[in-house]
Amino acid sequence: MSDRSLKTFPIHLGRGATATRQPRFTGQMQWYMDYGARTADDGTDGFLVSMFTFTEPWDTWEMHPEGHEVVICTTGTMTLIQEVGGEHVKVVLRAGDAVINPPGVWHTCDVAETATGVFLTAGVGTRMRPR
Repeated sequence: MSDRSLKTFPIHLGRGATATRQPRFTGQMQWYMDYGARTADDGTDGFLVSMFTFTEPWDTWEMHPEGHEVVICTTGTMTLIQEVGGEHVKVVLRAGDAVINPPGVWHTCDVAETATGVFLTAGVGTRMRPR
């Protein structure tokens, strides 16, 4: 991957229409904690732009209480599952499709083969739970 790979170097969109390339993504919780500290001044106006490739369903649910998250499928097929009013609402995304996870809505994703997505996440206060 190149030095410009979104998978390797996510971008932070912040207040004042700023965009800042982030350090190399490690996938570790410490990376997210450091990201939160680096971007704290943007509060709920900040968004993490990231890209992930999945080969299997997620093993967790996540929820972003302070803002929306946009999920854009770039390759393959992803089935996003949102927990709305105690019901699981499934949204199938194919390349070029997008969906919005509203604030406070728990969501997870199923992938049968390989799929890649771009995520614009208002991550302040993100919570996770086992699936």
